[in-house]
Amino acid sequence: MITREDIQSFLDRLEGGSLIVKEVEPNLWLTRTADDAEVVVHYAPPVVILRVRVMELPASEPRRGELFRQLLEYNARELVHGSYGLEGDHVVLTDTLELENLDYSEFEASFDSITLALASHLGALAPYRER
Repeated sequence: MITREDIQSFLDRLEGGSLIVKEVEPNLWLTRTADDAEVVVHYAPPVVILRVRVMELPASEPRRGELFRQLLEYNARELVHGSYGLEGDHVVLTDTLELENLDYSEFEASFDSITLALASHLGALAPYRER
């Protein structure tokens, strides 16, 4: 099984070593990509969780419904790793990987998929931002 040290090593290798990584508490890292995306990585055996806070939910109900539809369509058509979801009043993009057989390539693919989806979708999601 992949250890905490393995995850730290994976993070150190991402983006050719140019990723900014800060361990904010044991087993929880905050990463910042060259595009300024913040991805939280949480080592929580038997899984590792990658999460990005995307935006706050719009206050008006019709706008929320439109946003939810857009997010579900992205989940169905465009995301290879992870999915959009809700955490309180925030939209998040999350992926969970099992540690038992995880290798660097799978971890990198998940991280890259999340950051690419974020970069690709932010323009279309921007009209739903109220703050």
